[in-house]
This record gives sequence, structure tokens and C-alpha cells, in this order.
Amino acid sequence: MSNQMEEEVAVKKNKTLRVVTGIIISAVALGAIALGSIPLYILLGVIIILCSKEYVKILNHKGFYPSFSVILFADIVFLTLTFFHRFDLISSMLALAVMASFLSVLFKGRQPYIVNVATTILGTLYTAWLPCHLLLIRQIGQNRVGAFQFLQTEGLWLLIFVFVAVAITDIGAYYFGVKFGRHKLAEVVSPKKTIEGALGGGLCAILVSAFAVFYTDLNLLQAVFGGLIVTLSAQLGDLSESLIKRDAGVKDSSNILPGHGGMLDRFDGYLFAIPVAYYYFMYFTHGKNVLIEFIEYLGKVIHVYF
Repeated sequence: MSNQMEEEVAVKKNKTLRVVTGIIISAVALGAIALGSIPLYILLGVIIILCSKEYVKILNHKGFYPSFSVILFADIVFLTLTFFHRFDLISSMLALAVMASFLSVLFKGRQPYIVNVATTILGTLYTAWLPCHLLLIRQIGQNRVGAFQFLQTEGLWLLIFVFVAVAITDIGAYYFGVKFGRHKLAEVVSPKKTIEGALGGGLCAILVSAFAVFYTDLNLLQAVFGGLIVTLSAQLGDLSESLIKRDAGVKDSSNILPGHGGMLDRFDGYLFAIPVAYYYFMYFTHGKNVLIEFIEYLGKVIHVYF
């Protein structure tokens, strides 16, 4: 009985730590998102570097040795190019990162060669390039870099939309999983996740996303569909990080965040959700609709040949 009481106290303490840590993280993140520019650049830089460090540490546990130096260089360069709108240099950086990944292994001479090259390249994309899309969303409707001033652009509200949708997905999935979870979602990768939890988290995210019509330029259909793809992407991002940890035999990416594990554990859903949301906004809601463009193109082809 004593052991059971101790376990219950430990679980309650962990839940309290998780809530407190979550509130602090959310407050800091929302503050940086609201200010944008340099504060957001600094915060995102810290998150990216810590995620990269944890990624390398996880793979070291597996016996793989990606180059943290190459990934760190990619972190800083991708983030800085995005910040200054130098998108013309992104493809050059991608090519350089691939070559640097080979050279880092070539001159270190550490086995397994191919895996070390591949995991270094993966790191430059997974923990360096994907998170930079957060800055891209924040810059929607913004034609200058700015400094420490509050810039109330459409990008601010769209980023809050994504932030809230992912957070509600996590909360909803946890609640529905505990209350109604019966069927395993991906038992080999993440034994505790259930289909009921995933569906519940997704439903909550979609319902909350509908309220975006009051603070963004999205109409109801765009907001609901946006909520759907964001929650799906977030859950796939979560499972993808779990896959890496499971393969490496690691429970948490680190213990830097009390009650949450590591930085990568906390932001894994955002690594997928943010890029997906950005391209959705740019190519379907806040730019030239690619679907309409494709239909127009087909119309011209039919007109010419038929």
C-alpha cells in the first residue's frame, strides 16, 4: 500500500510539473511570437540548437555519429537566411550541407560511414530547416525585418492559429486517451498512444480552429481544413520522433524540461505541423491557389489541343 501511495504522489507531482512547465513554455513562446523579429529569432535559435543536440545524442545511443558541427552550422545559417528573407540562398545551403556531411565523415574516419553521412543530412533538414518555417509563417504580410517592435500582421495570427491547434491536439489526445483509450495507435513505436486519443485530439483541434475566422483572414472552410492538416501533421511528427527514440532505445530526448522530457519531445509535433501549415497558407489561402492554377492550366491545354 505504501508503494502504491508513493507512486500516486509521484504521478501527481509529475502532472503538476508538466502543467507548470507547459504554462511557462507557452507564455515565453507566445511572447516571442507576438514580438516577432529578433526575440523570435533568438528563441527559435535556442530551441533549434537544443533539439539538434538532443537528436545527435539519441543517435549516439544507437551507435551512429552524425556531425553536430555540421548540423549546428546549418541551424544558424538556415535561421539567419530565413530571418533576412534570403530565400535565394537556401538551395545553395542545402547543397553545401550535403557536401559538408560527407566531408565531416571523410575526415573523421568513424564507422558506420554511410549511416553517419545520412543521419547528418537528416539532422540538417529535420532539426534545422523544418523549424525555420515558423519564421516564414510569422513573416506573412510583413515586408520588412523589423527589430523589437510589435508587428500585428496576418502572420502573427496564423502562427497563433498553428500554435493553439497543436497545443489543443496534445491536450485533447491526452484526455481522450486516458478516459477512452482502448485501441493502440502505433504500439511498436509509442505503446501509450491510442486511436481514441488521436481522434479526440484531432477533433478538439478542428473545433478550436474554427474560431480562427474571428482573428485571421481564413474563412470557415479554410480554418477547419487548416486545423485538420495541422493536427494530423502534429501527430505524425510526434510519432516520427517516437520512432527515432524507439529505434535508439531511448525514452526521452533529455530531461531539460520537467514533466516533458527534452526540447525535442516538446516540439516534435511542431516540426511537421509548421512546414505543412506554411505551405497550406502560401499555396491555398494567402497566395495564388495552386489548385486553381492547375485547373486553369488544364483548361488552356484542353483549349489548345481539343
